Amino acid sequence: MSARPENAIGAGAPACDEHTVYRDALEHLRRHNVPFLVGGAYAFAHYGGVQRATKDFDIFVRPADCRRTLAVLTAFGFRTEVTFTHWLAKAFCGEYFIDVIFSSGNGLCRVDDEWFAHAIDLELWGVPVQIVPPEEMIWSKASIMERDRFDGADIAHVLRVHGPELDWGRLLARFGAHWRVLLAHLVLFGFIYPSEHERIPAAVLEELLERLRRESAMPPADDRLCRGTLLSILQYRTDIEEWGYRDARLPPEGTMSPEEIARWMAAFTANGPP
Repeated sequence: MSARPENAIGAGAPACDEHTVYRDALEHLRRHNVPFLVGGAYAFAHYGGVQRATKDFDIFVRPADCRRTLAVLTAFGFRTEVTFTHWLAKAFCGEYFIDVIFSSGNGLCRVDDEWFAHAIDLELWGVPVQIVPPEEMIWSKASIMERDRFDGADIAHVLRVHGPELDWGRLLARFGAHWRVLLAHLVLFGFIYPSEHERIPAAVLEELLERLRRESAMPPADDRLCRGTLLSILQYRTDIEEWGYRDARLPPEGTMSPEEIARWMAAFTANGPP
């Protein structure tokens, strides 16, 4: 149990559970016209049909809206911080907290207007909200391949339920030059659910396999680039620091600065995933 934020509307009311904390925060954000999307376990339960217990709550905002979102939550009584400048802020209320997400840990999946244009309307604890589109959920989860966390099962569950109705053209565009990551998940899906392979349009697999054939026939690239750092924060550290590979998190391939990478890696080394 956790008390409401000190200066929240209804301050002084009895201690409340996590759903009350999050519901009140959602209502406050809506009252102040803050544009946000619900993600995380609640959106995944809708798309994947898997319920999870969680003490945090994920909302997604455009990078330009992050500071305003934190200001509104601070005024409501939350303690807030920008945890990582390239993707994540947090708002705390006792033992519960809200992740305010504006990109991804590898810096690639920035929240933009398309997230909102294709969002799904839903009601959560009596509050009308929008949840992240399934295409963006797949895109943002696809590159999480740590030793202690792999989101491939989440993607497989979403594909099992919603595969035929996804906007595959838009999903392919989201992955762009990183289409091999999507192909890897689609191949795994056929292994996980051998009776459900028709959930993935044959034309999509054919397109990606044709890309693979064409690329495999080309001479190897001269650039010693390691994209493994886009999939795992630390598992490809040796490749960068000792073997001379270029880090794909840095421009022009990526969007992160050396300082952001160093802070992200240090935090992960010290505390595990945030």
